[in-house]
Amino acid sequence: MKKKIAVIGSGFSGLSAAAYASKDGHEVHVFEKNSSVGGRARAFKTESGYTFDMGPSWYWMPDIIEAFFLDFGKKASDFYDLVALDPQFEMVFSDGIMKIPSDFEEMKTLFESLESGAGKKLDEFMNDAQYKYEVGMKDFVNKPCHSWLEFVSPTIAKSALNLDLFTNFKRFVRKYFKNPKLITLMEFPVIFLGAAPKDIPALYSLMNYGGYKLGTWYPMGGFSKLTEAMMKIAVEQGAGFHFNSNVEKITVENGHADGLIVNGKSIKFDMVIASSDYQHTESDLLPEQYRNYKSSYWEKKTLAPSCLIFYLGIKGKVPNLRHHTLFFENDLQLHTHEIYEDKKWPTKPLFYVCCPSQTDKAAAPENCENIFLLMPVAPGIEDDEEMREKYFNEMMGRLEKHTGTSGLISKIEYKRSYCINDFKEDYNAFKGNAYGLANTLSQTAVLKPSIRNKKIKNLLYTGQLTVPGPGVPPSIISGKIAANEASKIN
Repeated sequence: MKKKIAVIGSGFSGLSAAAYASKDGHEVHVFEKNSSVGGRARAFKTESGYTFDMGPSWYWMPDIIEAFFLDFGKKASDFYDLVALDPQFEMVFSDGIMKIPSDFEEMKTLFESLESGAGKKLDEFMNDAQYKYEVGMKDFVNKPCHSWLEFVSPTIAKSALNLDLFTNFKRFVRKYFKNPKLITLMEFPVIFLGAAPKDIPALYSLMNYGGYKLGTWYPMGGFSKLTEAMMKIAVEQGAGFHFNSNVEKITVENGHADGLIVNGKSIKFDMVIASSDYQHTESDLLPEQYRNYKSSYWEKKTLAPSCLIFYLGIKGKVPNLRHHTLFFENDLQLHTHEIYEDKKWPTKPLFYVCCPSQTDKAAAPENCENIFLLMPVAPGIEDDEEMREKYFNEMMGRLEKHTGTSGLISKIEYKRSYCINDFKEDYNAFKGNAYGLANTLSQTAVLKPSIRNKKIKNLLYTGQLTVPGPGVPPSIISGKIAANEASKIN
């Protein structure tokens, strides 16, 4: 039966839900509180000619993203050019730099140079990770997770032990490698899953495969090319988009979500898919009696990190800088402990620098650099300008040391910071989180917040606070799951 469906938010999950629901024949309207598409993956341009991606910058798991386009008879290459980065990225340690090559044989040689036998171990690790990737990303994560019975399938049952759901990632990595740099390299991707490696299931070695083995890519023109492409597909299917449209309330009549209040105006719908922050949707848009979870539930959840970000336009070229650079001169375990356990600003932070103008000349004016600094921080901590500037100066000092330059701050012609308060303001993000809900074992699959409202059958949730979890590919999958569920509900 054709339905009139409202989608709240135009992040990856909202775009995906809109495209699939429209393809299924429904009338879909997407409401976005901001002025452009993409949610956390928005972009902005400055008057001086810099184009900044505001959020995601790592294009991993290209096959999962490609699968979205294939579902609509398209290819990613119909919308943008993908460039393989080589090296994929650099890691800056206190005693040197490690370049991660795109060629896997070269990567094995790198591992062997740091630890005897590690090249062979990397092969074994990646074979195991590939298995998890193929089962996890092609079967495991595509479930709506209403019940554990969904996972009683021959494929998952056969592979259950091999998925290592009950082994922690920290212990798993150390089965293969002893060298501290190799351990750090293998552990770094799970930071953004929302917990320390000791609290993440070893299943997520699939991220190492989806990144290191399948490669690190860049969509020319920036990540916004992906969100723009997804919007084009949704529009082609019939979806309508409404920007600067703040959803103030989900209206409920006799246990049925019958519409939205948008910018003070009531609009009737047959179904609502909330790609907005789950906690915000429940706490601020719904009457209390219709919420799945109380405030105490959310307070107990383990959130993925927030971030302190700086968008910088620098006059002149910066030498010795790659597209992606990880500054890991300090201890990874200390930083993750301070994010997840102490929940305080880091004492010896790690951070990340993205310089897309190294690959894409259109990202900055001629002879200039577009630089994005990102430092993971605990969600919910106090955020003020003084603290932002303290870490800005530290990151810039370390960037100067790495690049062999001085006076970089004096060459900045554009600067914008973004942190916890901004995530709250722009995305209604619970505690200013940047990456959603952590993928800990106690928050996996059925143990995540439900994709369905248990009291209002025509209200669904999608995005990084529900299944399958944080990240660009999982959010795209989440939208598809929500659309499929919408078509099942009468």
